[in-house]
Amino acid sequence: MRHLTVVPSDRLIVGPDTGDDAAVWRVDDHRALVFTADFITPVVDDARTWGRIAAANSVSDIYAMGGKPMMALNLVGWNTDQLSTELLGDVLAGGSDVAIEGGFVIAGGHTVDDPEPKYGLAVVGEVDPDHMLTNTGLRENQTLILTKPLGIGIATTAIKSGLASTDLEAAAVAVMTRLNDEAALIAVDLGATGATDVTGFGLLGHLGRMAAESHVGVELTVEAIPILDGVRELAEDGVVPGGSGRNLGYVFDQLDIEGPDDTSVVLLADAQTSGGLIFGVDSDAADDALRRLQDTGHEAAAVGSTVAGAGRILLK
Repeated sequence: MRHLTVVPSDRLIVGPDTGDDAAVWRVDDHRALVFTADFITPVVDDARTWGRIAAANSVSDIYAMGGKPMMALNLVGWNTDQLSTELLGDVLAGGSDVAIEGGFVIAGGHTVDDPEPKYGLAVVGEVDPDHMLTNTGLRENQTLILTKPLGIGIATTAIKSGLASTDLEAAAVAVMTRLNDEAALIAVDLGATGATDVTGFGLLGHLGRMAAESHVGVELTVEAIPILDGVRELAEDGVVPGGSGRNLGYVFDQLDIEGPDDTSVVLLADAQTSGGLIFGVDSDAADDALRRLQDTGHEAAAVGSTVAGAGRILLK
């Protein structure tokens, strides 16, 4: 992206410079449009479930900005020589399930021939520009709230390899298909301004970028971070996606590691699909945030705090 020329505009209030989850275009003083696009390859065998996961993953970027999705377009790569159009219909039905749940409209899309199937959405939403969640919005002395457990990347790797238990697969699908809409509403309502969703770059990658852009340091209490049951054992057996290792290499120079073992650090870098939000709130609002998240069925936790610093992450 640094080699591209971005046409400047006063209306582009969030662009590519800060690594945010979506771009934001101001319409007027009280309304802005949020734009994003994402697609993934299959992570489970069932076509409709994959469609739900891919759509939830795509629309998550809108919620991560504190926005509400309005309309989306399907993005499809499909191997027409080997995969039936009926199977594609199941994938698109899964996307439609998510649109109905999220209260937005899928109004068409685009399909290309592709040896490897891919599915996702291009999404437009809206947000109040005075109540956005961005990578630059963390402040010192906030409590960090994580709304979903980690371990999705390892779980889906195990699913593809036939190594995941039935319980782990069901738990992973439940996490990936859960929308971040309620979590975003709670974050905004309690005064959060800094947030991101935990997806392909893992918790450490996304949080490290947010800490750097917000000019704060982060202290994470590793034992407090929720992990899907059974994932640690898989990681210890070497069932780790390649992306997780690349994530750790990318962020390693930002880390100060006091206590966690190597497996714990790898789990924090695990590449997620349709993960949760991580956001910062003032300490006196943290208990309320956790109560409201848990009341709505989230496996949420207070996982650390922000401190003075410049993007350093202390793992303790």
